[in-house]
Amino acid sequence: MDNLIKFISSSGAASRRQAEKLIRAGRVTVDGAVNCDPAYRVSPENTVLLDGRKVEKVTNFRYFLLNKPRGYVCSNADDHAEKLAVDLFAGINEKLVSAGRLDKESQGAIIFSNDGNFINRLTHPRYGVLKKYHVYTDGVLSEKDLAGISSGIRDNGDFLKAEKVTPLSDGGYEFILNEGKKREIRRLTAACGCPTLRLIRKEIGAVKLGNLPEGKFRELTGEEIKSLLGENSDV
Repeated sequence: MDNLIKFISSSGAASRRQAEKLIRAGRVTVDGAVNCDPAYRVSPENTVLLDGRKVEKVTNFRYFLLNKPRGYVCSNADDHAEKLAVDLFAGINEKLVSAGRLDKESQGAIIFSNDGNFINRLTHPRYGVLKKYHVYTDGVLSEKDLAGISSGIRDNGDFLKAEKVTPLSDGGYEFILNEGKKREIRRLTAACGCPTLRLIRKEIGAVKLGNLPEGKFRELTGEEIKSLLGENSDV
């Protein structure tokens, strides 16, 4: 038996974080009754509905890389968003969830899948999946700024830092992050007096954005999936 959060996230219906919010919002029923307890234990014999739709175990997992344009929201649960990134997957019938997020004004590489366990692994900082970004700011970050960003700063109770940040030849900066707290890069550059104007995620682990056109997607290769899950994982 699994708790309700794991049951829903493993189905690919939502990430663990999204699943908890949906449960607490009263949008999940178990055997006909609303259940707001994320730790409630369920089995495949129970009938679990999310917004009236049955949550079922997924057996055919799929993994995609999307080049997200600016203006699209990654959360499937945002009822107020005009543009959802998941709507760019034309012709794909599986219920896809993003592995983490890129904020609305950011663009570039983001992975979607219907494999909840894969999503959870990709988004947990202990697995050390590094992400590479190209960042363009209003103003020039000094050597002192770059050193401070790499060593870390405190902002509204959060400890923010980049694993590495280096200048690019085109005037931007390459940031490498592990955890990726909410709007972390934007908060880091703003703390240095240089607001972020443009942010593009280029790589997620060994998965590279490459020449994938904006707004388009492709399936991950078996080797890419293995690299994200660990070399001994079965695909």
